[in-house]
Amino acid sequence: MAKSFPIFGELNHSDTINPDDLIDLFLNSTADGICILNMENRFIRVNDMYTKIFGYTETELVGRSFEEINQSDLALEVIKAVKQGEFFHDLVTQCLHKDGSLLDIAVSFSPLRNSAREIIASIGIYRDITKHLTIERELNRTRELYRLITENTTDMIKLYTKDKKIIYASPSHEKWLGTSTNELIGQEVYSLIMPEDKEFLDQVYEKLLRTGEPQLFQIKMRTSDNSFIDTEITISPIYNEKNEIESYVTVARDITDRIKNDEALRNLDRLSIIGQLAAGVAHEIRNPLTSLKGFSKLLKSTSDKQKQDDYLSIIMNELDRIDMIVNEFMSLAKPQAIQFNRESLSAILESTVNILHPQALLHNVQIINHFITDDIDLLGNRNQLKQVFVNFLKNAIEAMPSGGQVHIDVQKVDGNQVLIRITDEGTGIDHHLLDYLGTPFYTTKDKGIGLGLTVSNKIIQEHHGTMKIESELGRGTTITVELGYV
Repeated sequence: MAKSFPIFGELNHSDTINPDDLIDLFLNSTADGICILNMENRFIRVNDMYTKIFGYTETELVGRSFEEINQSDLALEVIKAVKQGEFFHDLVTQCLHKDGSLLDIAVSFSPLRNSAREIIASIGIYRDITKHLTIERELNRTRELYRLITENTTDMIKLYTKDKKIIYASPSHEKWLGTSTNELIGQEVYSLIMPEDKEFLDQVYEKLLRTGEPQLFQIKMRTSDNSFIDTEITISPIYNEKNEIESYVTVARDITDRIKNDEALRNLDRLSIIGQLAAGVAHEIRNPLTSLKGFSKLLKSTSDKQKQDDYLSIIMNELDRIDMIVNEFMSLAKPQAIQFNRESLSAILESTVNILHPQALLHNVQIINHFITDDIDLLGNRNQLKQVFVNFLKNAIEAMPSGGQVHIDVQKVDGNQVLIRITDEGTGIDHHLLDYLGTPFYTTKDKGIGLGLTVSNKIIQEHHGTMKIESELGRGTTITVELGYV
């Protein structure tokens, strides 16, 4: 009488199962495909999972030779060894599905013995790992692709930790900086920039942490011979499984030549501005010169001490005015080294208004300031920003040939940002022309060279700001500049 086995805990004596039924239950419940081969290598048993893996039915397999289904020489050699009593675990091989597709399989083979310890069959346990290996191959292919990109690109790619220690640097750093990858590993990113740019870089990180968005900026990078190159860098955060920033990746490229070209355009625009403002400056200087000439004659013709003091005081005031006008004009005309510093926005705007005051007088235009009471400091280049606002104010003045008012409004907004609005009462711009503004050498003026807005927009972008132009024919134009403040 066959022995009976209880299953799944405490069962009554009547809740028993036949051993053959227990084997069937096991074979059809396992997640692996199982086949049993006799000593002639013919299928004598397969479970449901085996048929699902290979696409055959049990009827199609039982009685057929293993060689018909699996033509792998390795598998046949393994079966031969198993019949000699050997075991094989987790062999990774490839087998054909019924439809001809190739499957990645992990298989184990064992001999099956009878009660007399004689080998009477072979058991194969199969697991389909096609998806797993496909993902692994794709991952390896992607890794190899990234390796090829990082090792062959001319851009400088760096990966570094949240505390700004470099853990990877692409070989291209040696070409541009003269420093090998091994020398860069472990260094702080601050060691690659100019000391005066550290505050600016910290602001970039602060904005990245605040917004979680990649940041694009320009900065000078130090080379091994202590010179520098101008670079444009994109920095992106890398998040861990808790959605926390744990590292950063940067892609930098040398833009030294581009900077030189941009500087040439700025100089051309600056010279154009100087030429256009020269008449106004000459007119503004002529008035105090007339006073100087008159009071000098009076000073010469009188011996009255009190009158001499009064005349000298007037003369000094007029000389101070000429000095101020000439200095402001020369600061715009004189090429300056490009360097970002902490600058007062009010001082920049006041200096700009002083430069444009003679031009405004010539055109019967009044410039009205609406500065906020507490001053705002920007991290930027004073002369570049002055060139931007000179361009905008000059355009506003020229848009009002019959005179009018230009309003300058400054307003703080959320996120440490400040809005500077310059509004005129001029003729306005047709809406279909607005999209073309800022295109190099495109101008709506008879004597313009079409670089003012192009250069201005580029400078604003380098200061991590934005520019917006709103205009309506007959209603005037408003230019809004948004910049970050410190």
